[in-house]
Amino acid sequence: MGFHTFDVDRADALEDPGRFRYCSAEELLAMLALGDDDAVADLGSGTGFYTDVVAPHAGTCYAVDVQAEMHDLYAEKGVPESVETVTAGVADLPFADDALDAAFSTMTYHEYASDESLAELARVVRPGGRVVTADWTRDGPGEAGPPREERFGVGDAASAFEDAGFTVERAETRRETFVCVARR
Repeated sequence: MGFHTFDVDRADALEDPGRFRYCSAEELLAMLALGDDDAVADLGSGTGFYTDVVAPHAGTCYAVDVQAEMHDLYAEKGVPESVETVTAGVADLPFADDALDAAFSTMTYHEYASDESLAELARVVRPGGRVVTADWTRDGPGEAGPPREERFGVGDAASAFEDAGFTVERAETRRETFVCVARR
């Protein structure tokens, strides 16, 4: 992953419903536009806060995190039947080619943003599938989230996805965050 990973000792903060002000459940589900049988991966799933939002709307939801300790905390909370935890970095996903209908990340793109990770997403997301990214913007005031020097602007993210072979359908900056929806 990129600059750092989220501190496991602060994992309880990942369950704060206030996180929905940056990306609501309804917005995330609308951007993903999943079918009932779709396979989707939550990249940097942490304790499963957003995984739990998406899982009821997909066939299989993979909770992908590089830290096994996050999966342990998720297990304590209770992992839904349709969720499979996967300990891996985004640059090395254990999925077959075109295995995913979609993938998403909420406030974790800055942790894995690299040419290798986006090439891996292009490999595992099927043609026509979407990758939805909501992350802290470099252009925001920096009142929440990681240090500004670890963030990206929406243009950087959109260009990186395009360079990896995706078509960017939506790219917008907000006060503290950006959203980028890319289709393979």
